[in-house]
Amino acid sequence: MLFVNEDQVRKLLPMCDAIRLMREVFKDLRSGSALNQPRRRLTLPTGSTLHSLAGVWGKYFGTKIYSTHPKFGASFFFLLFDAETARPLAQFEANYLGQIRTGAASGYATDVLAAPDASTLAIIGSGFQARAQFEAICEVRPIKEVRVWSRSEMKREEFAKSIGAVTSATAEQAVRGADIVATATSAKDPVLESAWIEAGTHINAMGSNQALRRELPSDLIARAELIAVDSIEQAKIEAGDLLLAPVDWGDRRIVELANVDARPAGLPVTIFKSLGLGVEDVAAAAFVYEQLS
Repeated sequence: MLFVNEDQVRKLLPMCDAIRLMREVFKDLRSGSALNQPRRRLTLPTGSTLHSLAGVWGKYFGTKIYSTHPKFGASFFFLLFDAETARPLAQFEANYLGQIRTGAASGYATDVLAAPDASTLAIIGSGFQARAQFEAICEVRPIKEVRVWSRSEMKREEFAKSIGAVTSATAEQAVRGADIVATATSAKDPVLESAWIEAGTHINAMGSNQALRRELPSDLIARAELIAVDSIEQAKIEAGDLLLAPVDWGDRRIVELANVDARPAGLPVTIFKSLGLGVEDVAAAAFVYEQLS
């Protein structure tokens, strides 16, 4: 069994290939040839939590397991298996694997849902997921201006400098007039206001995957013409942005990204609520494994 480290994943999985893989994953989810198992969590009285999510894609199946603690951070691992024989194939250090597949899913969603000529991007957040959002969105749209805001002035200045962006003094300043908005924060409460979002804007919200946390306010959820989620089954468990709105799951505006063919006509406000799927990890890991085998 191979052991794959972070440096190998960085070298072998460029964003353009990751976005292509996510396109294939969602196509296969739509046809039923790929399967996803929603995230499960085991939380201890110490504050430690064990998370696991799994999926099947093509010749492979696998699971990501990671541990988190509010004070001590997170550790990510992924196990890849042969789908026909159940033989273990590889174990991955999976922090970067998760980062790039999350960004790539937003890249695919942006390619489907954002205006073709969208050129202004606002990023709320300045952590490692924010960088992947930037890279993925720039792969699929002709971005000319990037604005960054996060709570830490030092971190937003450093992040903005590293990607050639400008910093904004407030979230509102960053977001107003942006064609695409990406939220990648650890916030518990909304970081946007509906009034800041202009008609025609596409939003990727990926910071929260817990039922009691959200980045988007209820009135923005109510206003959006289309809300795509990576999995409705998983969204019903952990999409705080929708659960706290709250939404009617029978609402035709709420669809799985796999079933979205094109952006709605006119100047719609569209949202991709990203949670992160185990099947996305399987596809990304399989791509790296095949290059090393």
